[in-house]
Amino acid sequence: MVDIATRVYNRKWKIDPIVRSLIDTDFYKLLMCQSVFRHKPDTKVTFSLINRSSHVPLAKLVDEGELREQLDHIRTLSLSRGENTWLRGNMFYGKRQMFQPDFMEWFEELHLPPYHLERKGDQYELTFEGKWYEVMMWEVPSLAVLMELRNRAVLNDMGQFELQVLYARAMTRVWEKIEKLRDIDPLSIADFGTRRRHSLLWQDWCVQAMREGLGTKFTGTSNCLIAMNREVEAIGTNAHELPMVYSALAESDAELAQAPYDVLSDWHSEHDGNLRIILPDTYGTKGFLENAPDWLASWTGIRVDSGDPATAARIAINWWKERGEDPLEKRVIFSDGLDVEKIIELQKQFSDQVNISFGWGTLLTNDFRGFVPNDGLAPFSMVCKAVAANGRPTVKLSDNPAKAMGPPDEIKRYKRVFGVGDQERIKVVV
Repeated sequence: MVDIATRVYNRKWKIDPIVRSLIDTDFYKLLMCQSVFRHKPDTKVTFSLINRSSHVPLAKLVDEGELREQLDHIRTLSLSRGENTWLRGNMFYGKRQMFQPDFMEWFEELHLPPYHLERKGDQYELTFEGKWYEVMMWEVPSLAVLMELRNRAVLNDMGQFELQVLYARAMTRVWEKIEKLRDIDPLSIADFGTRRRHSLLWQDWCVQAMREGLGTKFTGTSNCLIAMNREVEAIGTNAHELPMVYSALAESDAELAQAPYDVLSDWHSEHDGNLRIILPDTYGTKGFLENAPDWLASWTGIRVDSGDPATAARIAINWWKERGEDPLEKRVIFSDGLDVEKIIELQKQFSDQVNISFGWGTLLTNDFRGFVPNDGLAPFSMVCKAVAANGRPTVKLSDNPAKAMGPPDEIKRYKRVFGVGDQERIKVVV
């Protein structure tokens, strides 16, 4: 096991890059990338960094030169022979050859495209523009780089003993959370914490702790590199990015209303079983399910990623019942801003109504709250989203208006098309 505190104290950042592999990313990015490669190869997309926590002045905390060095290093990465073998030959979700030969041939040659970086006041403007299936691969590593550079800036002046104590306290906190989860039976929980982690080394430590502390209740990690190195399951399906871009490409209101279902129709043609998970909240969960085609009711489950999780779970359970499906044969995956208390609460509330899984993210892999003055290591809400497709703006409504994004006039139009009324605004923690 790596001595993380000593590694940090030695300050050997030049030989310790933040992102060291193209598969140091979430599994769903690779699944979505293959889908885009096959179904929307000509689409041009712009991704942009969005710091929802404007009180965190990234450009003051993170040196621009160091940020460029880390981003430039990522552009030198390519798939290694071992990574190629793992992707081609490993079994994912019970399926061999999840990634098709034509996609793998392209991926083997991939180097990430150029980026645009500019300081705007106390924040950075960081954008990526080009073919969708290329620029989408920037999302996860760019977030990991910025979060860790902020953390390195805070840790920079700490002494060796101070760092040892800091990481000992953080390890104790994680282990105490794991101990609270041990008594939950049944429990199905995975690590979803790549994008806003403290560091790769810390995420890797958290995965090892979860595996030892929870045994078979720990189902895997979204991080492909850690999944490969630690021989655990790679977990993930799809994200809001797909309906956001498909919707931006729509030529009319009628096509816009159909776009989120077109996404899942394309997905349905490629995947089955536990990969058939619906993410319904991009333009409002209630309306999405009310207008969903009948064939979607046969899918395996639903992921809840915004709004009040209990409300979303009840909507999903009632929808299955109305469509003649047994909720006890379905799965609800909770993945929004989870910490141990909420996990315990949701498990107690719904365990006798539906199968439940948890994707535990930032508050697993980056909970250093209260450990340094001014809470300088606390995680904050930062995303990298597709903001335009073929020159048209993208929109996300969510079940929480605090997560909405897009031009105001387009948000208004999308609300009209998807029948989204008043929504409860919930504070976004991470």
